[in-house]
Amino acid sequence: VQLVESGGGLVQPGGSLRLSCAASGFAFQYFVMNWVRQAPGKAVEWISKISYDGGTTEYADSVKGRFTISRDNAKSTVYLQMNDLKTEDTAVYFCDKGVHYGATWRGSRPGSQGTQVTVAS
Repeated sequence: VQLVESGGGLVQPGGSLRLSCAASGFAFQYFVMNWVRQAPGKAVEWISKISYDGGTTEYADSVKGRFTISRDNAKSTVYLQMNDLKTEDTAVYFCDKGVHYGATWRGSRPGSQGTQVTVAS
């Protein structure tokens, strides 16, 4: 299993970024995919999930209305469009597969490298 996140960077408050996560080594099209993040000194936070076919999405309250998750099963890639970014969105962002993630999930950061998002003026 390999998950490679990209698309992070430095952006001003109110700006936008689009993260990508390229997956390989498993049958991507059959798995629920998630985005989680870890801000400096804070626990890992689940922020969004998408069903295997993209038909169902869920978001943490902290990002609802600002972030949009999507996927392209033909490319084995999941995306996170982030709009109206706030300084509190600064974190390392990770993708991961699995149905166990959600609003009540607590756990460790995934083993992938993640992509750094910094929101600052």
